[in-house]
Amino acid sequence: MSAPLTRRTLLAGASATGVALALPRIATAQDQAYAAFRIVRARPDTPGRPEITLPAGYEIVPGDTYSVASRAEYYTFVQGPPNDSGIDVTVRWPEVAVETVVHQDTHLDLRRDPADRHSFSFTLPVIQESINANQPTIQVWSHPDISPGMYWRIEHNDPDRVAGPWTTVAWPAGQVKSVIHQVVAAHEIWRDSGMTETAAAKGHRFVLMGFETNNTLHSDNPPHWHISYNSGPDFGSPTHNPHFWLDAEGRTFYNGMDVTGLGRLRHYVGEPASIYDFIGDANDGRGDLVVTVTIREDGGLDIEPPAGPAYAIAAGRDDTLVDEVSVLRAGEPWLRVSTNDRVQLGVLNIRVKGLQNAAESRSTVLRYDRLTGVLT
Repeated sequence: MSAPLTRRTLLAGASATGVALALPRIATAQDQAYAAFRIVRARPDTPGRPEITLPAGYEIVPGDTYSVASRAEYYTFVQGPPNDSGIDVTVRWPEVAVETVVHQDTHLDLRRDPADRHSFSFTLPVIQESINANQPTIQVWSHPDISPGMYWRIEHNDPDRVAGPWTTVAWPAGQVKSVIHQVVAAHEIWRDSGMTETAAAKGHRFVLMGFETNNTLHSDNPPHWHISYNSGPDFGSPTHNPHFWLDAEGRTFYNGMDVTGLGRLRHYVGEPASIYDFIGDANDGRGDLVVTVTIREDGGLDIEPPAGPAYAIAAGRDDTLVDEVSVLRAGEPWLRVSTNDRVQLGVLNIRVKGLQNAAESRSTVLRYDRLTGVLT
């Protein structure tokens, strides 16, 4: 893994699926700016809404999408004139203990009102040109590896923070666990195969990430994960973006792959999904082959680089992908991967067991700010 990063790379202007987000704007970028803040309760409880007072000229962005209550927190978005030094926001929330207020990747300094134990204020910078640029405020993401050729993100999902469509369905416990095993396994494969370095040499990158359950700006459902390829440096580049849909036992049963210029290509068990680089001469202008991914009968993935051995992410010893996954190389057992994300503590345990070479076994602990995801 690369050294932990302390800041996030933002998805500016598009959702993780590459589809532009329809966000309200009531003025031009020159005279209108946006900010978000997230009020974190000291103890999860029945969702509620605090009283919020803003200075003249500023208002809460209208609509339920932009003011969201969960058991653990309340977040909202502000719009008004750009203000680098920040505006004073006052919050009054009777009988609710507040732990902190999060803005982007930081905890804001709270000024408690000595005359009213239910009230506090803070200074909120209003500088973003779009609502979407405030996504780090409402996300708990970690980035274990952002390096040439690789963008790896881990979402830390918490049932007390659910929002949007996730409030109306059962908590996807198996999928939340399985996604992290699978993105860790994919990272092992990409490093071993040399595909990361090949992408970096072209100025391209792979993107490994899961799904999020608290973001009303991006209704990221049903449960799925991604091995995407940006034919360029960022999310705005021509992209192959697979969506691997998971069942309750962590098995992939469908791949909806969004391809720039082609829309969504649909792949099921046993149907190869080929990813191209958009720069070579092969395949009708989509470029040269980068990797082929096929859903396995056991719900895992066969992963075939153009050169070198084939790999697979396969079911664990209990024939599911919930508690662990197996990793194959050249058809032989290679690694066993399991993870345990303790979101209330901000601790992610990763265990990799070498099935042929004990020297490849290791245990890694990633510690992160449990309310922002920033690695510590």
